[in-house]
Amino acid sequence: MDIPTIIAIIIILIIAIVLIALSIRIVQQWERVVVLFLGRFVGIRGPGLVMIIPFFNTIPYVIDTRVITTSFNAEQTLTKDTVPVNVDAVLFWQVFDVTKAALEVQMYKESVLLASQTALRDVIGKTMLADMLAGREIIDSELQKMIQHRIDGWGINVLSVEIRDVVIPVDLQNAMSMQAQAERERQARVILGDSERQIAKSFEDAAKTYAGNPTALHLRGMNMLYEGLKTNNSVLILVPSSVLNTMGLGDTTGIIALAQNLKKQHEEGKESPSE
Repeated sequence: MDIPTIIAIIIILIIAIVLIALSIRIVQQWERVVVLFLGRFVGIRGPGLVMIIPFFNTIPYVIDTRVITTSFNAEQTLTKDTVPVNVDAVLFWQVFDVTKAALEVQMYKESVLLASQTALRDVIGKTMLADMLAGREIIDSELQKMIQHRIDGWGINVLSVEIRDVVIPVDLQNAMSMQAQAERERQARVILGDSERQIAKSFEDAAKTYAGNPTALHLRGMNMLYEGLKTNNSVLILVPSSVLNTMGLGDTTGIIALAQNLKKQHEEGKESPSE
């Protein structure tokens, strides 16, 4: 075999190897490739080993069929009550129709992001700030429906939307904090007033009971006097004369005698354990 023939064979082998290398594609399990033949769509291939015709077949898109997480936000957007807020959210979505995602929309990932941002701005503009801070679940559901409506026909399914953070101006935060503090103080005063009303009612009921039962009033007065004297050896108790007469103690002599008697009992109680 002459040299030119050998060279020709080598060149043919090299070209064949190059063509084979160009025709082989390895597609991952979660990927699908869009195959075009001379610019015309011929099908979706993958996963695994995919063979194409070099220079005739092209693969313009590789579609990821896993659940994709996309973060998006809306900066300085006015709520329904004209409060500027910055809102951060997360979108969970998945391609269920690879053909539509490849042929019906250009750059489907970027399109989903833009559709989510515009939907978020629309929802913020229709919502009061208080509702946005207190009812995020409702806003998440409404936002999910709005995004899904905008991307219908793209072969993409919105799984869920979650608002991560709502940032309001510092001045408004201070005002809301002062408002909350004032509301808590108002509630505390209301509770205190209600407690005083209940105490006054109890005193009124007790007064009615004592008014019809002098013996109960006498025993109550004696008990209060005893409790006050036994807790401390030097206690000054101011008792109205009318109460003394009601209790049958007469003048202060009876009080002094009672105090001395209680003091003596208290001292004897202290000395008895040591003995």
